[in-house]
Amino acid sequence: MIPTNTKKRQRVPHHTCSTRYSSADSSQKLCRSTSATSFNDASGSDVTLLSTSFNDSSTADVILRLYVDINSPFSSDSALEDDVQIYVHSHILCRSKYFAALLSDRWQNAIPNNAVDSDNDKKVIFLNFGVSSNKPNSISDHLTVLQLLYTEDFSSVINTVSVALDLLPVALELLFEDCVKACVKFIEAVPWTEEEETRVIEIIPLLREEESKELLSRVSPTDNSCENMLHGLILAAIHNHPNMAFVKAFVAKLLRDFASRESARRVLEKAFEESLKVVKESLEEYSSPDFRGDHNETEAIQRLNLHTAMTNGRHLLWLVERMIELRVADSAVKEWSEQAVFTADLQRAFRDDAWRNIVPGLPAVVMRCTCKLATAVAAGTILAARQVRMKLVKDWLPVLIVCKDNVSPLLPSHKSLYLELEETFLRIISTLPMSDSQELLQQCLSFSTKNVEDCPHLFTAFNTWFRRATRPPQSED
Repeated sequence: MIPTNTKKRQRVPHHTCSTRYSSADSSQKLCRSTSATSFNDASGSDVTLLSTSFNDSSTADVILRLYVDINSPFSSDSALEDDVQIYVHSHILCRSKYFAALLSDRWQNAIPNNAVDSDNDKKVIFLNFGVSSNKPNSISDHLTVLQLLYTEDFSSVINTVSVALDLLPVALELLFEDCVKACVKFIEAVPWTEEEETRVIEIIPLLREEESKELLSRVSPTDNSCENMLHGLILAAIHNHPNMAFVKAFVAKLLRDFASRESARRVLEKAFEESLKVVKESLEEYSSPDFRGDHNETEAIQRLNLHTAMTNGRHLLWLVERMIELRVADSAVKEWSEQAVFTADLQRAFRDDAWRNIVPGLPAVVMRCTCKLATAVAAGTILAARQVRMKLVKDWLPVLIVCKDNVSPLLPSHKSLYLELEETFLRIISTLPMSDSQELLQQCLSFSTKNVEDCPHLFTAFNTWFRRATRPPQSED
């Protein structure tokens, strides 16, 4: 905000100017204190803001010339022509600790303060103030801050983050504490654009600790804050939010776009282990109940176990899909291949008839998790070690067989799922040593159907094994 009645003159060479003072000269001798400062007039009484006006030549006792310092490394040729002269009042300037020191008795002898205004025979102090600038409107910002010396109400001027960020460095330079507080208070209380946030971060080191505390808390992460946030979002998406499908889609996009894949890996692995643990414990309690009480109570607890397994099984499937999508499912595959106890509990549960009327979709949910992971292994999306590949098929193949034999009638969607998993297991078996594949292929005979033409995948797997078995031994040469 530039006053309309300021005088703008052609820049005067240094040797014709009065003694030159810059903020750098006094800043070496002044420091910002945390205590409030009051300014006194010659009689020692407190000075308040009088009914004087900014740039009022009839009452001013200081003529202040602002110019762009030629020695500034940021000055441009166009900026060097800026040369503004304003009329101000010494008792008002003293609201700035910089000017208070400059106009104090210590510095009075160094100022050519005996100049006399020929019109009204009034003593006037002439000051030069060099402005170092890296932007064209630096003098305008200085003028605005100087004008704010004449008011206690900063809100009419400091009304945007951009304005506050423009004025704050000037207020710091002039040690104008009231203006500094007003700028910081406004910046802290309102939202920022990304560009404004960058400027805030750049200016924070110039502030005192108590001034920068709130700003720092807004931009400074705590330990593992990103991972804690992601984990909380995942838990909210799969457990708590009523509009679960849309929230899951939103969180999935956040995970895809997240900058650190390792952080996403750790968060997903943690959530995967938590959900898997709940499913395993629920199936273990269902398969091996240890209850005392009447029949109705036992049945209610069993129902609860099955529903808990079903709900967390769905969460587990969503997590597996996210891990495969981000290519961070290596640990999940290894974990899934080490579930001999869990798969035994599943086989016992699925041989029972009780689950059919309670959670008929449970087998499909569990086997979809297996199918997703196995397909990623067979496709090379996940490069699993031989032992992991073998155990994955060895432990989960019996569960697949039990599901096919005990889920009746077989739904079309279940039929296609089981067929896909059969083909995937056979492809993984083809990657194993012949002794391991021989043992596992014999367990796959249940993949055959009444119509042998309906199981070409099984024929292909056995033909591949026999072709390799009848191949002449390779010489060491």
